[in-house]
Amino acid sequence: MQLLSETLRQITGPDVTARQAAHERLEQLTMPHWALGRLMDLAEDLAGITGGIRPAVERRAIVVMAGDHGVAEAGVSQYPREVTVQMVANFVRGGAGINALARAGRARVVVVDMGIASPLPADVASAVISERIGPGTANIASGPAMSREDAIRSIEAGIRVARRLAPDTDLLGVGEMGIGNTTPSSAIVATLSGCGVEEVTGRGSGIDEARWRLKVATIAKALEVNRPNPNDGLDILARVGGFEIGGIAGLILGFAALRKPVLLDGFITTAAALIAQSLAPESTGCMIAAHSSVEPGHRAALNKLNKRALLDLGLRLGEGTGAALAMNLVEASARLLTEVATFSEANVSQA
Repeated sequence: MQLLSETLRQITGPDVTARQAAHERLEQLTMPHWALGRLMDLAEDLAGITGGIRPAVERRAIVVMAGDHGVAEAGVSQYPREVTVQMVANFVRGGAGINALARAGRARVVVVDMGIASPLPADVASAVISERIGPGTANIASGPAMSREDAIRSIEAGIRVARRLAPDTDLLGVGEMGIGNTTPSSAIVATLSGCGVEEVTGRGSGIDEARWRLKVATIAKALEVNRPNPNDGLDILARVGGFEIGGIAGLILGFAALRKPVLLDGFITTAAALIAQSLAPESTGCMIAAHSSVEPGHRAALNKLNKRALLDLGLRLGEGTGAALAMNLVEASARLLTEVATFSEANVSQA
């Protein structure tokens, strides 16, 4: 708990002075007023996050947190739990969607085992950061996902990874892998947004109507059995969360404490961001919403964070793919502050 408490104390809001300096410069660039719209808004945000008008975004990483979920036993997913370990091997070997998009975004992919149920092959295990809490969570339909102590451990694991990567990472994207993980994410979002379970539950891995109804019923049962406290992020994580969800929350908190930007990916990472927000409301200042997922709960989660997504491409893969795609937009915004001349610098007449 000491690491978590120390990190929470370090999190403050955006740097108001840097944000104002960025705003004043952006208003003087050689273009009609605010002509690049939300890219300029993002440039202002980056200045506030980093505390300067020359935000660094060149060194990039996508962290994929992996963990299994006992609730998968209830049949809420299209795929068996074995797929988690198989996909982790695919990430390590460079053949997954996130690998291709991370290469396009000039980001390295870092995989973390937060609690995969099956053993990893030796060659894969050696390439993965191990922060295992256990071999997957318990089934939330019949009791808590984990103990409160394990919830703290999962968040602190994420903070440790953040500190490990921070010296050579300017811009972080967060992603995940874990069969069944949209189910606990829906439970988290329902608890913190006040929306009904049906409103925040989607098709996840592509389930049909019958399995979707089973999923809705399973989430409703999990909330009834566990009764998570909406005013206590640790309680929510412990009762209906996941190890990788806690790890992502820790990553966000760790980078927020270090005043570095974090690109949220889709539904699961945004559910984790809600846990981070519950523990440290000011942590939302470092978050950038990469895209809007087709999962209905994602929009509810983004609304709770007061975030507007940069992209809306119909994505539902996860893994950090949306975050990877948005990295070049973040770079473009930073370049507005550092490369575009003002009217006076360029000796251009203003209107």
